[in-house]
Amino acid sequence: MSRLDSMLRRLTAQRDGLNWAAEQTADLAGDALDMGLGNGRTYDHLRELLPQRRIWVIDRQLQCHPSCVPPEQDFLQGEAEDMLNRLSDMNRPVVMAHYDFGFGVKEKDVAEAARLSPMIAQVMAPGGVIVSGQPLVGFQDLDGPAGIPEGRYFFYRA
Repeated sequence: MSRLDSMLRRLTAQRDGLNWAAEQTADLAGDALDMGLGNGRTYDHLRELLPQRRIWVIDRQLQCHPSCVPPEQDFLQGEAEDMLNRLSDMNRPVVMAHYDFGFGVKEKDVAEAARLSPMIAQVMAPGGVIVSGQPLVGFQDLDGPAGIPEGRYFFYRA
């Protein structure tokens, strides 16, 4: 499979997973969380998908497209561990989260996701759903939406 086809499959799985998670959490009260702003495509989709929810964003740097800059009060800039702890201290229950932190090295990305999993658990509301590009630990595995190949994206309930 070409890298272009692989990227298209990943982005389609991400979008379909986020849409599915929004449906799964529609009746839950709480916020959303985007871990890894990047250029802002996912955050932009979440704003459209979840206009009724506050969307927290965590990233080391603000370097997204100008149209995708989150409100200053919702952007937690810094290292993931520190920002997850900060969000936990705010006592804002997260009912839907997207995990997209990464270094671009699979083994390193998987280890980081496992290391951050307990801190993610601290901010999640019971019953909340996590859509993740990496495997997380300590959460209930969910099947997610139909049509996403196993291992392409991961779905969890807190």
